[in-house]
This record gives sequence, C-alpha cells and structure tokens, in this order.
Amino acid sequence: MSIEVKMPALSPTMEKGSIAKWLVSVGDRITAGHLIAEVETDKATMEIESTDEGTIVAILIPEGTEDVPVGTPIAIIGAAEDVTSSPVLEEIRADVSAAPTHVAPASVEIVPALPAVLPEQIKITGDPARVSPLARRLAAARGIDLGVIKGSGANGRIVKADLGLPSFQPGAVSSAPSSAAGIAPVQFDLTAQRDIPHDEIKLSSMRKTIARRLTESKQQIPHIYLSVDVRLDALLALRGEVNTMLAGRGIKVSVNDMVVKALALALKEVPSCNVTFTGDTLIQYQRADISVAVSIPGGLITPVVKGAESKALSAIAEETRELAVRAREGKLQPSEYQGGTASISNMGMMNIRQFDAVINPPQAMILAVGAAEKRGIVVDDAIAIATMMTITGSFDHRAVDGADGAALMNAVRRLIEQPMGLLV
Repeated sequence: MSIEVKMPALSPTMEKGSIAKWLVSVGDRITAGHLIAEVETDKATMEIESTDEGTIVAILIPEGTEDVPVGTPIAIIGAAEDVTSSPVLEEIRADVSAAPTHVAPASVEIVPALPAVLPEQIKITGDPARVSPLARRLAAARGIDLGVIKGSGANGRIVKADLGLPSFQPGAVSSAPSSAAGIAPVQFDLTAQRDIPHDEIKLSSMRKTIARRLTESKQQIPHIYLSVDVRLDALLALRGEVNTMLAGRGIKVSVNDMVVKALALALKEVPSCNVTFTGDTLIQYQRADISVAVSIPGGLITPVVKGAESKALSAIAEETRELAVRAREGKLQPSEYQGGTASISNMGMMNIRQFDAVINPPQAMILAVGAAEKRGIVVDDAIAIATMMTITGSFDHRAVDGADGAALMNAVRRLIEQPMGLLV
C-alpha cells in the first residue's frame, strides 16, 4: 500500500513551506523517524521526519520548489517493487501527460505536482552541462525547450529562475502573475534602471513573510508613537554590580535584558497596554511575554521571553542569549518564537539614536530602544552630563489610548531610572 507524505504544518500559523533539500532519494529504504527533507518556513529551515517505514517510491515536489501548501503530497512511501511499477505512479504519469505545456507567464497555466521519477519524459534540447538539475527537471515536466533559453547563472548556466515559472500552486489556475508575499506586487517603471549594473536577489520565504506582515501592520493598524528620554546612569551602575556578582556563574546581564524586565513590569502595572485588538473585543493578558527582535541572515525573528515580569535578571540574560544563538543557527522551535504580548527592538548597538518600530500583530505595542549616549541635561537649574537613551513606543491606537500609552512609557522610564525596582 502506498502512503503519501504531505507537507507538514511545522507551526500553528504555517500555511506554506518550501522544499529546501531532500535528504532521501527514490529507492531509499526508511523507517519511522528517518529525516527525509529540509523544509524552509517563514521563520527557519527545519528537518522533517517520516512517520512511516518503507521505500521512497516517488518524490513529487522537486528540491527548491517554493510555497507548497500544507497538506500537499510531497513524496510517496511504498514497497520496494513500487519504485518501477505502481498505480500511484501511473496516475502521476497521467497527470503530467495531461498537463499543458509551458505558455507565457501572464497566460492561464495549471501547475501540476512534479515527479522526480520519470526520466523517460525528459526529451528536451540544450547542453546538459549548462543546465542545473532542478531547471532540467522542471523544464522536462512542462515541455520547455532549454535550447532557446538564455541562462542567468554562472557562465550562462540555466537555473530555475530563467524558466519564468510561478510558485507552486497544485491544482490552481493562475490568470496573472501573483505576489508570493501575499500582497499586491509593487509596480514600478524600471525602464530607466535597466542599464544600471545590478543583481536580482531572490526573496527567501522569511523575507516574503516579513514584507507581508509589515505591510499588513502599517495598512491595518493605526500606529501612534510616544517617545521619552531616559537617564541610564543608575541602571548602568546597578548592572555593573549585578555582573560582578554573577561573574562566577558566567552570566552577563545586558542593558537590553534590563529593559526587557522593565517593559514586562510596566505592562503588569499598565495592563491596558498588554492587549490584543480583535475587532469587537480586547484580549487583556495576565502575563508579560516579551518578544525580542533578533537579526539573522536574511531577516528578523522574535524569540519570546515568557513571563518576563516574574523572572530574575540573570534568568532573562541566560534565556535571551540562548534564544539568540539558536535563532541565528535556525534551531528555534515554533513555540519559542510565536506568541508574545509585546515586543522590543533594540538598535542601540548600531548607533541609532531614535526610531519608530512597526507593531508585530496581533500584539498592540512594540518598544524601540535607541543608543546610550552622553548628553547635556538640566539638573537643578544647572547643566550636567548624563548617559541618556531615547525609547519610543508604537501603539495600536484602536486598542490603546494615548494616555494609557503615556502611562506605560513613564512606567518604563521610572523603572530604568530607579532600577532597584527591577530586583524586587
């Protein structure tokens, strides 16, 4: 009996995934728990395991295929003899044979699942040495003559992008090019720019998701921005004492760790900002789960420090460091970067003095943290030099009134300027 391996939902919000790499080949014998593929989601590249045992009869979705919907069959497991003879494969052959050949991208095209086990169908011209394996397999399934295509790869090598194919949409009919980011593509007249030396950088699934979510956030959420200047001298002094005490344990608390704790405590103090707007109700959270923005290759991810208001600074420091390391290695589990009731984005280490961050829905606020710098301030009618930092809160004005946002920002400032409150 043949068993379909389907694109799994690797997180509660995952709708599509891309086949980054196959770890098995047709004819391989596998058992339950065997790693079979690497799937790229909007957040990370994750390995998927087989839940069954048998022989890989067919690989239906080629390596490199993007935007494969959750639940789509991607491979078939069966008995060893099914590799060369199987009713399932006969159906696949019939589907591919019935599929229309390649037409212009703007015309109607039905995109079928693409088997990797039908070498008899590869009847195309062109020098094999100048065609990538994926491009050759895709061209074979669609009857594209590679001999008339100009390659954009190294030394004129033909790659997938040169075929002009849309993202994978099994059984779907496309009447116009669609945006893989899920939003209307930006239309620019680039005629004047064509002669400028340039590179075209293919968007990753993560970058597409970032583009979609940020566009939705700015289009759908009325942002209100509130900034305050915060004096850091007392916090820096306390941080020095705390780190001296923790030196023997190999723990080092950062300013950002202390700001995480300050925001969490402030959200408990001003719960009207620790909310989600749902249209007809407000969800008010009883715990402050702080999403901390971490820059990773190709994008941004926000691992979550859960219940930060009740954690010691040392625990927050250890957790944020571990989460950041695993985020950059692409090893976070979905439960570690999903959820959160508010976010922090810190660009102080990049010498950015002040900025307005975009809200990460369904959260209703994000705190933007700028650089610490020496500034002149007025103290008791005299000019003094102090270490100052500008922080800006972005609030969903549908859910948070200006007065409540101001109360939260002042609570954060007080906790930073009187940092002993972070320890009690």
